[in-house]
Amino acid sequence: MHPVDYAILVLYMLGVLGVGFYFFRRNKNRDDYYVGGRTMTGGHLGLSIAATDVGGGFSIGLGGLGFVMGLSASWLLFTGLLGAWLAAVIIIPRVKKFDAAEGLLTYPDLLRRSYGGQVAMIAAIISGVGYLGFTGGQILAGAKLAASTIIPEQPFGMDAMLFSLLLMAGVMFLYTAAGGIKAVIYTDTVQWIILLGGLVFLGIPFAMADLGGWSEIRKQLPPEFFSLTNVSVIQLFNWFITIIPIWFVGMTLYQRLYAARDEREARRAWYLAGILEYPVIAFTGAFLGMLSRVYFPDAEPETGLPMLLKSTLPVVATGVVIASYFSAIMSTADSCLLAASGNFVNDIIERLKPDIPRRRMVWISQGVTLLIGIITFIIAASFERVLDIILHAYAFMVSGLFVPTLAALFGLNTPRHIVIWSMISGGGSTLALLLFASDLPLGIVPGAYGLLISAVVFFLGRASARH
Repeated sequence: MHPVDYAILVLYMLGVLGVGFYFFRRNKNRDDYYVGGRTMTGGHLGLSIAATDVGGGFSIGLGGLGFVMGLSASWLLFTGLLGAWLAAVIIIPRVKKFDAAEGLLTYPDLLRRSYGGQVAMIAAIISGVGYLGFTGGQILAGAKLAASTIIPEQPFGMDAMLFSLLLMAGVMFLYTAAGGIKAVIYTDTVQWIILLGGLVFLGIPFAMADLGGWSEIRKQLPPEFFSLTNVSVIQLFNWFITIIPIWFVGMTLYQRLYAARDEREARRAWYLAGILEYPVIAFTGAFLGMLSRVYFPDAEPETGLPMLLKSTLPVVATGVVIASYFSAIMSTADSCLLAASGNFVNDIIERLKPDIPRRRMVWISQGVTLLIGIITFIIAASFERVLDIILHAYAFMVSGLFVPTLAALFGLNTPRHIVIWSMISGGGSTLALLLFASDLPLGIVPGAYGLLISAVVFFLGRASARH
């Protein structure tokens, strides 16, 4: 890359750090740090939700899917549209009413009001562990992007991937730990605009021109790459059962729901996020992945897109577009890091020791965020594929939390011990299958089996308790 491109990246990183430390001086309590003082508008929240949900993992992963299967990869983010709009209709009216009356801070607070503190603490552990893995996936995505574009082979005598992991982790951990949710949401707004502008107005046109235009691209790719049916029913089922329920249990989404000024602003945010995910970024990411296959047919799928952008874009454009991808990665990683921190601080530490002064709780929150960031760095360094980490984390959270959450939203009174067994059996069975089962019947993902087990335990236990 040209020195000008490196300068653009450095200025961007410094700007993001500046936002974090600006809000570091303005956060006065936990409401400021975790839910932005409950004053956020739908526009900022919608952009932040889309940036967080798509993020680096899904944008790098979606490019890899486009590399492998063409436009049908866009179905991955159709789940985002459905999940967002279902949540707007089902979750927001109910949860915002609870929030207005009780001042909720975290996702487990919703379960606490229905089932009590023990259930909320187990939910916090499941959510926190899930977001550790999810954040690790974003760090790995950033490292792949950096190692493919801006990092030389052995910087300072280090492995390029390890150096890239350290670079991404350092910047993201510092500004998130310092600034809290406002730093995350406002930087997400800018990052999403950079992402869309960079990919749509720079990435696609320059790449297509360099590859010889539409007719040449059609010649170089199989016909099924231009179809929306180049995907199996089982694959669609696996994506739907894994991703749609996360909109009902995701801590990052509840933080933004609590941060919304009122129900109307929250609904606006969720509808906007759904449209941005599908069709906008879904087809953009899949198509860029297709272009990368034309240019680098033998590349590892998830690194093909960064290599394409580096190779085809001119000076300045390269810096802007690469910065846009770093934007996507940091948009998701910062939010997931903050979600895990909120679970461990608000739902575990504070519940065990409720007499800690408020200002000290802000410092503890920042310290825990930084510690969790170090753990996620270790996780990222232990895996190879971005999309696998993300979908495994989703599956673990969904299978343990989805059924009790729906019951809480619809007021199904259930004994606490049944809820606990439902959560443990669902999340535990999914984790066991992920670790020890390599080939499951029909190719269905472990999370589907875990979700089924959780539902059976919940409803059989509830029925027996009534008798």
